[in-house]
Amino acid sequence: MSSESEQTAFPPQEAARTSGTESSMDPSPDVIRAGYKGASKLKGKVTVITGGDSGIGRSVAVHFAREGAAAVVVVFHKSGTDAAETERMVTKEGAKCLLIQGDVGDSSFCNKVVEDTVKEYGRLDVLVNNAAEQHPVDDITAMDPVNIQKTFATNIYSQIFMCRAAWPHLKRGSSIINTSSVNAYAGHSQLLDYTATKGAITSFTRALHMAAVSSGIRVNSVAPGPIWTPLIPATFPDEKVRRTVRHICTAASQCGRATAHPCTKPVRCKKEN
Repeated sequence: MSSESEQTAFPPQEAARTSGTESSMDPSPDVIRAGYKGASKLKGKVTVITGGDSGIGRSVAVHFAREGAAAVVVVFHKSGTDAAETERMVTKEGAKCLLIQGDVGDSSFCNKVVEDTVKEYGRLDVLVNNAAEQHPVDDITAMDPVNIQKTFATNIYSQIFMCRAAWPHLKRGSSIINTSSVNAYAGHSQLLDYTATKGAITSFTRALHMAAVSSGIRVNSVAPGPIWTPLIPATFPDEKVRRTVRHICTAASQCGRATAHPCTKPVRCKKEN
């Protein structure tokens, strides 16, 4: 067994904003496995991915592109290298990519995302609500009311806003995938408001599935554990990041594939009793 000194050293990570930047991460996240072979299962489809400039969102966009879908990537910051790199990776797969910048916590912006998507491509087939932020604290008394409101706006309000805006354009066979978290079930002592939003996402997804059954629209959520994305080095101390990377983080590519997989399958909806 390797000693602590022999293990790979992970340098301090620079956090430029709440959600972090993928370009500054070391080691670089695994976006898509080289052996993943697309089969044009989403050819001709149009997908919208929020929080798509890095992490899970980037991986989802690239997986969709490899399956033949156009990707509308919603980003909070269009400047810098992350959004441009996602666009490059999507177009490298031979797919079209449209970057839209703004705050998904704003309902009017969510309406604009859908309007611009339909104007550009004439349709919308898959919506992936992935945008998220977190603000760890050691004690509930340290929680900042402003950060609480931002966390709820970005994590859960945005999903409701995006689903509401997309709904009139989704046809039978369309899909909605909401990114939840294992914390919705296990909890996290330092991420109280974040955990609350993920629990809300899980319940919202279940209820929306019930509302969508008669329309033949698939509604699912994915609930990943710790994933090596910019959110981790942006919000946790360097030492915790090193421990997390070594022991419990999963590659974003696995979550990207898990998100893309149900969208490539025929929709089979069971009606609720």
